[in-house]
Amino acid sequence: MNPACSAKEYEKGKLSKMKKAVTFGEIMLRLQPPSYERFLQAKSFDAVYGGGEANVAVSLSQLGAEAKFVTRLPANPLGVACRNYLRGWGVDTSDIVFGGDRIGIYFCEKGASQRPSNVVYDRAGSSIALAGRGDFDWDAILDGADWFHFTGITPALGGELPEICLDALKVCKAKGITVSCDLNYRGKLWTREKAGEVMGKLMPYVNVCIANEEDAKDVFGIAAENTDINSGKLDKEGYVSVARQLTDRFGFDYVAITLRGSISASDNNWSGMLYHNGEAFFAKNYLIHIVDRVGGGDSFGGGLIHAMNKWAGDCQAIIEYAVAASCLKQTIEYDFNMASEKEVLALAGGNASGRVQR
Repeated sequence: MNPACSAKEYEKGKLSKMKKAVTFGEIMLRLQPPSYERFLQAKSFDAVYGGGEANVAVSLSQLGAEAKFVTRLPANPLGVACRNYLRGWGVDTSDIVFGGDRIGIYFCEKGASQRPSNVVYDRAGSSIALAGRGDFDWDAILDGADWFHFTGITPALGGELPEICLDALKVCKAKGITVSCDLNYRGKLWTREKAGEVMGKLMPYVNVCIANEEDAKDVFGIAAENTDINSGKLDKEGYVSVARQLTDRFGFDYVAITLRGSISASDNNWSGMLYHNGEAFFAKNYLIHIVDRVGGGDSFGGGLIHAMNKWAGDCQAIIEYAVAASCLKQTIEYDFNMASEKEVLALAGGNASGRVQR
């Protein structure tokens, strides 16, 4: 099915619609110098909120799905402001738990041309990092849900979070809820050895594995051959091999991989691959002039989840939609993808001119 031709069918109810997706993880306060200023220049910071699973929830909401985000926030004005910010984007926040003393912060210095972006984290002791297993009643939280999404960042925060994630996954299995996981390796949070150990215990519960060009290598030691992301050289067959090995090891139904070729901090090639039942499907490639790449992978995940529920079984339509959604996000400032369903369908259908819409 061509995504560009299916919008009317979807509106008429001929295609399946997801009832509810639940995402779980950390949301942080993002502080960023205006424009392309460096930290050393900054006299003020723009303040917004963002985080992997929250970004996915917002993406889903903007694309028309029902999305709930679950986390633990401090019972102070910043925690309330964060919850309200999510509500403003149509996300269900009814199961956010309040407790602890602080919200994690990340400082983002945007790169340009040959100067890379720089991120500094201040998240130790955040409310979610200190969460306990008793904070979340997963049977109630997941009631009526048919999709659950988390990333490797959440268990990497340590404490009881690996066990909390496992608790959620066991309930998902009992309820027949589809589970997706973005591996999202973060070397500043844990070692490759620890990541492989913890994530290896969670993967048997996962139906859809999402990764970028480096995650599979960092977490499970599975690398794409003949590929150099820094030079922009990507070998498609290498990624097929990665997806096949991940599937063989963990029994995933689908493996989705983003394909980024970095020309500079300002210009990237962007595509993706979906692997299912031994066959690989590649989306068209986009040359993106980057506005903000933070959240690009999360918008890919959101688009993928949405499309898998719209065009179940049509892998080419699914990957074209997911890549188009994430392409558009990287032209939008801050973490959240504010692209509409109509805009994503238009781009996936071939309208990439960027001409003014009147």
